[in-house]
Formats: sequence, C-alpha cells, structure tokens
Amino acid sequence: MQNEYTYAVARIRAKEVSLLSKTDIDTLMSCRSLDECIRFLADKGWADCSDGDFKKMLSSEEDKLWSLINELTGDDKVFDVFRYPTDFHNLKASIKSIVTDVKEPQIFFLDRGTTDAKNIYNAIKDKEFDSLPEHLRECAKKAYHTLLQTRDGQLCDIIIDKASLEYIRDVTKNSKCTLLKDYGELTVAAADIKIAVRCLKTGKSHEFIKNALADCDTLNVTLLADAASKTFDDIYNYLAYTDYSDALEYLKKSPSEFERYCDNILMEKIKEQKLNNFTAAPIAAYFLARQNEIKTVRLILSGKQNDIDDNIIRERLRDMYV
Repeated sequence: MQNEYTYAVARIRAKEVSLLSKTDIDTLMSCRSLDECIRFLADKGWADCSDGDFKKMLSSEEDKLWSLINELTGDDKVFDVFRYPTDFHNLKASIKSIVTDVKEPQIFFLDRGTTDAKNIYNAIKDKEFDSLPEHLRECAKKAYHTLLQTRDGQLCDIIIDKASLEYIRDVTKNSKCTLLKDYGELTVAAADIKIAVRCLKTGKSHEFIKNALADCDTLNVTLLADAASKTFDDIYNYLAYTDYSDALEYLKKSPSEFERYCDNILMEKIKEQKLNNFTAAPIAAYFLARQNEIKTVRLILSGKQNDIDDNIIRERLRDMYV
C-alpha cells in the first residue's frame, strides 16, 4: 500500500534535522581535544560521555538508531538486511572458537543480529545445524567441517563471507525498495573488488580467488578472478570497462580511499530519496545516513585520541547526508 510508510517517513523527516551537517563535522574537526569534541556532541544531543569513553557513547547512539527503526517498522523484515552481516560474523566467531577450543567468554560476539549470538554458538557446539536460521545453515555446515578437517581459518572465512554477500545480494535484489537494491549491489561489488586486490597482494591462487568472489550484476567475477591472479594492471584494466571505472583513482591510492569512495557513492544514492514519502526508502536512507554519521564521528574521535594529524583525518571523512 502506498501509505504504508507515511507515518514512519514523517517521523524520519523530523529526525533528519538533527543529523550532523558538513558544517558540524568541520566544527568537530576544529575542536582542540577529545574532551572538546565530546562536549560539542553532547550539545547536539548525543549520549552522555562524561567518563571520556566515547566507544560507549557511539554504541548508545547505535542502540538509539535501532530502537527507532524497530519502533517505526515493527515486524517489517525489510531492514533485516542490515542485521545479516552480524549473524554471519557471530557464526564465524562461534565456529572458530568451538573448533579451536576457545572458551565462550573470550569470544567476540556482536549485538543487533537477527538471531541471538548464543543460539548460534549453541547450535554449532551441539552440531544442530538445522536449528540455525535458514540463511546460516548450509554455510555453517560447510565452514565447520572445512575448518575441522583443514584447520585453515582463511578457508572458513571465505565460505562464510561469500555466503553473507550472496544472501545480501539475493535479499536486496528481490526488494521493492530501489535504495536497498542499490545498497546490496554496491556492497557485494565493493567487497569483490577489495577481495580481488587483497588476494593479489597475498599471492592467492586463481582457484582461491574464484571461490572467494560472490556473483553480482555489475561485475563479471570470472574476469575479475582472472585479472586478480595476474597483476594490478590487469585488475585496473578490467575495472576500467565496468560501472566502477571512476573508482580506479581511489583504488590505486589505498583500500581505505576506495572504501571512502564507495561510501560516498552510496550517500549520493541516499540523497535521491529525500522527496520519496511513500516507501521504505527514506527510512533506509536515514538509517544508512545515521550509520555513516556514527562512522565519521568514530573516525574523528579516534584520530583526536591518538593525536593523528587533522589533515590525515580529513582525507578519510565521508560525505554527509545534510
């Protein structure tokens, strides 16, 4: 129904005015100390950080974001696409810890997945793979037995990482929300490019690279795998004839520059949803914009804490939604 998201979008429009602008980010960058940054954010309504632990503040802001999304969407599963990577991370942590006999309290689990991390852990521990959510079952079996037989953590990683990308691709490809389609395609393509570059740097075989890449519409992963098994110029030459030709100058600089480029491309797609009032797109746009904001603030505060030159920090900042 056209009016399904009308109320939720109206709430989001009211929330958008409190997002940090480029001017706010410039002001934050001009702060002379971490404490001054924290005071500025407090004035903007961010969570209390009187003890100086900005990581707790950022976590609190993420909690507020998810609380808002849950309130506005209820049982709507359209935003689970942003939770699935957490499920796959927790699956990876569970398998590795169980196979290598790491005690549960030492495992690094993430919150905000679609499935409780402890349930994933217990399913792997008890070898009850069929009790896992459908999107985890097959890759859980394959990754678990691969690690058990080979003790090769990288093989375990690529099985789960590829399954995560393929699931995001499948879910978003069938979405009625254009923004989510774009998000899924860009997420998978960007990951494939980074995997290809990383595999070339570490001298991985053609077979390894081919097995690590996830299919997507804007890249031919067979050609990308062929290029990544040769030279960087071969990768660049292939990408020059794809939708990502503009990314080459950033990719040649560093992986972080390429990641920044991809985030900025997504931000441009998000801005296109400002006049859309009748679909889930503005809610997804706000969610991604807020995540981008939190990521940007984390980058600045970490830089201030570690006395990183402001010019270096600025080079890594993303575009803002407002």
